[in-house]
Amino acid sequence: MKKVLSISLGSSSRNHKTQATFLDEPFELERFGVDGDWKRFLALYEKYDGQVDAFGVGGTLFYLQVDKRRYYFRDCKQIRKRVHKSKIGDGNGIKHLMAPRALAQLEKETGISLKGKKAFKTSAVDRWGLAQALLDFGCDVTFGDLMLTLDVGIAVKKLSTVKLIATLLCPIVMQLPYVWFYPVGKEQDEEPSKKYTRYYEEADVLAGDFLQIWHYLPDDLTGKIIVTNTTTDQNVKALQKRNLQVLVTTTPRLEGRSFGTNVMEAALRTLVDKPDNEIGDADFIELFDRIPLVPEVMVLN
Repeated sequence: MKKVLSISLGSSSRNHKTQATFLDEPFELERFGVDGDWKRFLALYEKYDGQVDAFGVGGTLFYLQVDKRRYYFRDCKQIRKRVHKSKIGDGNGIKHLMAPRALAQLEKETGISLKGKKAFKTSAVDRWGLAQALLDFGCDVTFGDLMLTLDVGIAVKKLSTVKLIATLLCPIVMQLPYVWFYPVGKEQDEEPSKKYTRYYEEADVLAGDFLQIWHYLPDDLTGKIIVTNTTTDQNVKALQKRNLQVLVTTTPRLEGRSFGTNVMEAALRTLVDKPDNEIGDADFIELFDRIPLVPEVMVLN
């Protein structure tokens, strides 16, 4: 049995372990949160290197992909230094590939056309592929990068503007602690703030990282669609209570939970007989089709 361990900076309340089979290969998939403890986070990679087939990097990223340029977090380079034997993925390898599949699956299963719908994308620099996919499917998109990462109350309407902002700010921001820009530990369990709620209320589609979406989520989601990543059974119940119409996760649900793209990428890497640095888009796409790995579409109300 192949073992995939996702070590996350996030809350331990979201921990989960399950088993799955991909291409007749049994897997044990586990997510383990350290409640924002950076030293413990790094120590666990060092401890389990070689004991698991692959690591998922949860609650953080090696880099931000903005169009064709990568901006690397200084903090996260320390992870690579501690992993020498196991394969490793932070989700960046497959996020851009799964995003358009998720939107296509939404339209296929529900008959809902995204063309002309207003969408609020929490952060384009975090999921550039999803931001581009929303535009490709005809959405009128507002980007919340300045609001949700820097707490600057300015909405951005063009992806080219996001790219310009990234060019100016990312070289500086990447040198700062990651925890300054993303909720980790017990912050992930807090109830939503109402500071930027109006941008959510104006949108038909909310898209992005689930914890970023949750941060300012309004109480009433009637008629809305959420396109996101990791959601627990508790998250689904909370969304249903808020009357969300459709929940789409880029990865399938396993025992009531959609694992993060970092977990799925790590699992897929173990199925490719190549070193990590030689695995590319074509390898992942082939596995998507062979398994098959299909996004999850849930009509909640």
